[in-house]
Amino acid sequence: MLQSFQRPTTRKSPFKKDRFQDEARFLRSWLERPLAIGAITPSGKILARTMASYVDPRIPGPVIELGPGTGPVTDALIRRGIEQERLILVEFNPEFCRLLKRRFPKATIIQGDAYDLTETLSGILKEPAAATVSSLPLFTKPMDQRLDLLEAAQTLMNPGAPFIQFTYAVVPPIPSRSDAYKTKASNRIWRNLPPARVWVYNKVDHP
Repeated sequence: MLQSFQRPTTRKSPFKKDRFQDEARFLRSWLERPLAIGAITPSGKILARTMASYVDPRIPGPVIELGPGTGPVTDALIRRGIEQERLILVEFNPEFCRLLKRRFPKATIIQGDAYDLTETLSGILKEPAAATVSSLPLFTKPMDQRLDLLEAAQTLMNPGAPFIQFTYAVVPPIPSRSDAYKTKASNRIWRNLPPARVWVYNKVDHP
């Protein structure tokens, strides 16, 4: 279920006329590096909107996006009410980085390794982040690396801030193995191709 404080906007999306070009870019990148891209098409509009719905625009601080690709989730975050200036986009693919800079000129675009997040964002963050939104193909990585990414993101965010991740699998990308994290999931988004689900991880602050 989408959260209740989404802000409507009349801003024109850069994706409508470029949708087929973006799909071609994704397919080409996937053929070149299938484990790095993890999908042959960009996230669909409903999936992107669902991911953005878990970010509260009223909470201050930057919003980190990992693996933005051609920017569908970025666009959904802006439509949600997150100013471009607050967005820090970490993308490994240089072609996608160039595209993101054209589409979102006020956002901070970092070409780097999201799995080495602390080093990649060293000196970039001036205050704790309000959320981390990830489109990384986590299932291509061993569990230890997924857990390290989750922990690294938590150290860069406000206490209790969400780590938001989508997956095409029916199981969570990072199982809740202890009471360290509170985990919740969206309904399965059948209209996405392929169907997907969004998982949200909030670290529990024990006394």
